[in-house]
Amino acid sequence: VFAAMPGKKSARVEPTGPKGGEIVRKKKSKGEDGEVVEKKEKKVLSKEEIEEKLREIKQSSTEETLRKRKGDKMQRAASGKALRLQRAAAKRERQSQRSKLREKHGEEMVPKEVPRTIENTREYDETMVAEQDEEVEHDEAHDEFAAYYRKDTQPKVLITMSPFARVRTWKLCYELQRCIPHAEIFSRKGVPLKKVVEQAKSKGYTDLLVVHENMREPNGIVFCHLPEGPTAFFKINNLTFTQDIKKTGASTDHYPEVVVNNFNTRLGHTISRMFTCLFPQSPEFKGRRVVTLHNQRDYLFFRHHRYEFKKEGTKAALLELGPRMTLRLKWLQKGTFDTRCGEFEWVLKRHEMETSRRRFFL
Repeated sequence: VFAAMPGKKSARVEPTGPKGGEIVRKKKSKGEDGEVVEKKEKKVLSKEEIEEKLREIKQSSTEETLRKRKGDKMQRAASGKALRLQRAAAKRERQSQRSKLREKHGEEMVPKEVPRTIENTREYDETMVAEQDEEVEHDEAHDEFAAYYRKDTQPKVLITMSPFARVRTWKLCYELQRCIPHAEIFSRKGVPLKKVVEQAKSKGYTDLLVVHENMREPNGIVFCHLPEGPTAFFKINNLTFTQDIKKTGASTDHYPEVVVNNFNTRLGHTISRMFTCLFPQSPEFKGRRVVTLHNQRDYLFFRHHRYEFKKEGTKAALLELGPRMTLRLKWLQKGTFDTRCGEFEWVLKRHEMETSRRRFFL
């Protein structure tokens, strides 16, 4: 700090730095009565200067983090909690600085940062479907499911199970029947699956669900679309029956709304259309039932809810009806079920295909 020369006006510059987002210049001058008066002049920063300040904030935090990482590993392990607290405090300080800049210069000048996640950094797939793709729309207008979307055909679903199935497999079949309208259960016993497919075709069924079990627990579902396919096999994970869910409700006979979410590839579109064709395309909103199939990192989350609006429609409450399970697609086959001579469109080979955490197929 240097003292001002006597007999001259003293000027002191106080930059507020990134916190204020502006430079305040204080000047001292004499008024008419000879009194010293301080005048403040504010300079509004340009967009380039704001971006430079944001880079300085980020660079300072990066340098501080690198500096703290140096040293002995034992010392860092001993002071791990303190380091986490310091990083959290530094993060809050950066957020505070950005919010102050945003208040002074607006949202457009200081936009909010988008967090990096595995979903928004996924690897590009050649089969990803863009919005209003004419080729995809043409194919879907002439595929095996087009008649259901035109409401020319009503779904009729047959549910069966492995030969000599146990209690929990039967229980899942009954819960699926309660969830899917116009679904019927057939006790398979020792009948071969190919024969079951032919019998279902002759009786006018549009879809066949076969619940497989292992060690007396349901572990997979074969989904066969009739009469021409395709056929898919899903592995069941994290199965929870209705009676094991807290605060459940009773299902009604109303046609549910169907929500399929986050299917972005051609394969994903096929799976979502297969699932949607299990239900009539005319939902009865009076019943407030919703069946959801949400895809996240190629895991399909199956949920069944009833919703209710509260506070004049500003909030919605959900009551889960069950069952709750997570599905993983293992293979997709053209035509009806034929594991020996059938043509497989897609097969999951984990060691060959899952080469990156950011590579997804649905």
